[in-house]
Amino acid sequence: MENLEPLIRHGLFDAKVPRYTSYPPANHFENGIGRRHQLSWLSSIEEGEDVSIYIHIPFCKRLCWFCACRTQGTQTMRPVEAYIDIVLLEIAAAIQEIPKGTKMGRLHLGGGTPTILTPRIMSKLLDAVFDAFAPSADFEFSVEIDPTEASPELLGTLVDYGMNRASIGVQDFDPKVQAAIGRMQSLEQTTAVVEFLRGRGVDAINLDLLYGLPFQTQESFRTTLDHVIAMDPDRLAIYGYAHVPWMSKRQVLIKEETLPDTMARFDLANIAHNVLTQKGFEPVGIDHFAKKTDSLYKALQTGGLRRNFQGYTDDPSATLIGFGASAISRFKEGYQQNAPATSAYQERVLATGFAGHKGYLMTPTDDVVAAMIEELMCRFSFPTQALQERFPDHTAAIRKTAVSLMSQYPDVFRLTTGGLEMLPETYALVRVVASYVDTFTAEGVAHAAAI
Repeated sequence: MENLEPLIRHGLFDAKVPRYTSYPPANHFENGIGRRHQLSWLSSIEEGEDVSIYIHIPFCKRLCWFCACRTQGTQTMRPVEAYIDIVLLEIAAAIQEIPKGTKMGRLHLGGGTPTILTPRIMSKLLDAVFDAFAPSADFEFSVEIDPTEASPELLGTLVDYGMNRASIGVQDFDPKVQAAIGRMQSLEQTTAVVEFLRGRGVDAINLDLLYGLPFQTQESFRTTLDHVIAMDPDRLAIYGYAHVPWMSKRQVLIKEETLPDTMARFDLANIAHNVLTQKGFEPVGIDHFAKKTDSLYKALQTGGLRRNFQGYTDDPSATLIGFGASAISRFKEGYQQNAPATSAYQERVLATGFAGHKGYLMTPTDDVVAAMIEELMCRFSFPTQALQERFPDHTAAIRKTAVSLMSQYPDVFRLTTGGLEMLPETYALVRVVASYVDTFTAEGVAHAAAI
């Protein structure tokens, strides 16, 4: 990219802003949005509505130093199986409140390391899920897979239960980078998992990478990209590493002086974009790439692309029900998050069947701001006319926001017949722009670098 001046002027290389996988961001959730809200919101799901189900498995046999997720280490299956038993109780309690006939459009197992489960424990979990929720006609079952903890027997079990999309963590294949982030994972291990899944008919393969890691260079990152492209994935997510050791204590093991600076991070992101688009992948939002045959790209083309806590998605469900410690649920009325610590989560479920402890009640104004930010994050646009038609009681506020954006960012937006569009060369600023639209402020809250 030749003209960096607008990006520099608007703070791309200095800003710390949310990733906007939700609005409001999870750090604005409030205490007290708990069991009472869960019961009410679950029962208000529309009859016949398809919902998405997310199950959080927080356990890992190794704790990768770069990871800021809610995870805990274990070397035995005893605490894992005890935890799954509690998840089953939570599912059983929830299903008593949900209207009959509710179907499951999406099922996602995340972590942590879902593939740490043995085939027997995984079968116990999935039997309960499918007993509680019948799959919809276009059901998608996806699982986050760590190739170093994914036995053929466990992968076979997942396929037998209908897993049809796999999300495989790679991060980087360079041994020096892997050693610096506490995650040794060979190319051979990863390739073997991809080949096994394809051999069992799982054609939808996602691979996840990180840029901005310690000792990562342009040359080493290009090599990783070459390896990844050779695996022929359908979709890639390429995230910027967020170094927040004050929030994730294990990141203190990563020495800050080994990290690329902001300009080097920007160059790595551009390398990924250039290499992947030259190989036929289409950019989706700020950090995803997909083949034209992939459902995520199709959603982008039809206007169905959305944001949720896994990033960009083609999931059309208005309701996401999260089970497990720290899992977040999304309802039309607001967000609700389970107790993050495994012990607190288990205590709450054993006591009441539910584990909600914080969340956010959406107001009509919040709904408008959320729609504005999702349009920016997914389509790099501010469709003034469409937003006003969708929210007729807020036409003045929407127009005022559009005028303010054009005034604040005259070199970022251009006028269209229906509103504003970001110039392609300024797409990297979208989180900065979304933060400007965001009516929330939170002093002392840590966010990730904008690039």
